[in-house]
Amino acid sequence: MKIAIVYASTTGNTEAMANVIKETASSNAEVVFGTADGTDAGEVLSCDVILLGSPAMGDEVLEDSMEEFYTNIESGLGGKKVGLFGSYDWGDGQWLRDWEDRARNAGASVIESLMVHLTPEADDIVKCQEWTKAAM
Repeated sequence: MKIAIVYASTTGNTEAMANVIKETASSNAEVVFGTADGTDAGEVLSCDVILLGSPAMGDEVLEDSMEEFYTNIESGLGGKKVGLFGSYDWGDGQWLRDWEDRARNAGASVIESLMVHLTPEADDIVKCQEWTKAAM
């Protein structure tokens, strides 16, 4: 199995989540790992599972580099298993719900999103590990 984990992070919180997800996935799969502004879209679309992370920005929207990356791969998500994750400081997760809707509308099989408030703590790390195992 080949899994892509692509993220954007501004404060390091979503990056911390991505690193836990990578560590968990690496034990059972080949992993393509990188940031939204430095990962090859074609390589991501060749994966069996695509896990994408972005913090909530502004009025609960994706971080700019993830928005650009996602827009570039969106039309290729039909039939792909996609999971979305990210951190937030305010709001209620609308950015993830909107992103899930976009992925479903692109034809992806979307797994339940993973959201962490600010810095991942011990319980959040366990949630990241369990979420990753379920995504695989």
